[in-house]
Amino acid sequence: MDRSVSTHRDGRWFGTGHSTLTDPGAAGAEAAAAAITGTDPVVVFVFCSVGHHTAEMLDAVRERVAADTVIVGCSTSGQLSGGATSKDGVVVAAWGGAGFTVRTHVSRDISNRLRDSGVEAASCLGAVGHPHRALLMLGDGLAGNQHEIVRGAFSVAGAAVPLVGGCAGDQLTFTRTYQFHGGRDGVEILSDALVGVAIGSDAPLGVGISHGWRKTGSAMIVTRSQGGRVHELDGEPALDVLLRLLGLDESILDDPDAFRQVTFPHPLGLSRRSGEDIRVIHDGDRSDRSVVCLADVPEGALAWLMETDPGALAAAAGESGRQALDMLAGRPALGSLVFDCSARRVTLGEDGVGRERDGLLEALPDVPFAGFYTNGEFARVRGALGMHHFTVVTLALA
Repeated sequence: MDRSVSTHRDGRWFGTGHSTLTDPGAAGAEAAAAAITGTDPVVVFVFCSVGHHTAEMLDAVRERVAADTVIVGCSTSGQLSGGATSKDGVVVAAWGGAGFTVRTHVSRDISNRLRDSGVEAASCLGAVGHPHRALLMLGDGLAGNQHEIVRGAFSVAGAAVPLVGGCAGDQLTFTRTYQFHGGRDGVEILSDALVGVAIGSDAPLGVGISHGWRKTGSAMIVTRSQGGRVHELDGEPALDVLLRLLGLDESILDDPDAFRQVTFPHPLGLSRRSGEDIRVIHDGDRSDRSVVCLADVPEGALAWLMETDPGALAAAAGESGRQALDMLAGRPALGSLVFDCSARRVTLGEDGVGRERDGLLEALPDVPFAGFYTNGEFARVRGALGMHHFTVVTLALA
């Protein structure tokens, strides 16, 4: 059954639809019909589980858009909206009306040229001249050191334009993710791609970033690392340090799922001027005694293991929403997109996911929102850093 909500204000509108029908075409049609509540949408976002990422699903969305509507999206590790969350299904978010412009650029074959792909994705910003701008990016969640994407995008966007978005998922199978780009005449289903979406608005845009984690134990220096692979902490093999701190026997490495169940609740925190940046510990490598994170861990960084509790983790979603609203200069929000880490969903469990959604509903009263569970979140409001994990990112439109 579809779950939908929409707002209309001053000729502008924002709508969401969420379908869990098992037939991809029917689910796309239901979610799109619920979301597209105004005339001529400027942009339509489509987030769906692997299995629903079919041409039939996207064809059903295309039938409901205008000739110049942009359609973008990706596969997920779960969908979320104001009405519900789902493991399998389709979420559609759309907006339109006066004072919006959206331009896009797709960068392909990005794995071996991540920084260049960020530069290319951000190139569409030059076609957007509104007083309020943001660059939204949807990338392949398996493309490697995604912080290089942020570096490339930042080199074009500069400090004045916030970055936001998420990396596509595949239900945490880490096999293959998909990105979507097109319009009424056709939508491509891509992999190893980065979709840049330049958003221009006559009204303010807000970005919120929150994670709910806190430091535990003593600080460590990352004495040797390469990209997301941490070789040494305080001069000792990183895998040995991790197993000792968590009281784990090496045999847990025989079962990757069991390893992640233990390490996901204890990510690596990196000291930043604005707080801690979170890195999911995804794997351990017996051959070189390293641990593998899903984004870069710079050599020389100060790091801790992190901990949380169900209340703080769930409350981060509401805090992210409130931060985004605070940036709207007192204007009411028309709608919002939410990018939530898939590892948070695993850690929270279904009860915690419900509390998290309740927190968003409280923070965003009467504001339609939709999004997905990611393999990493893009968010930068200040500074050049902007690749996150275990974090909730919110984009709000006035």
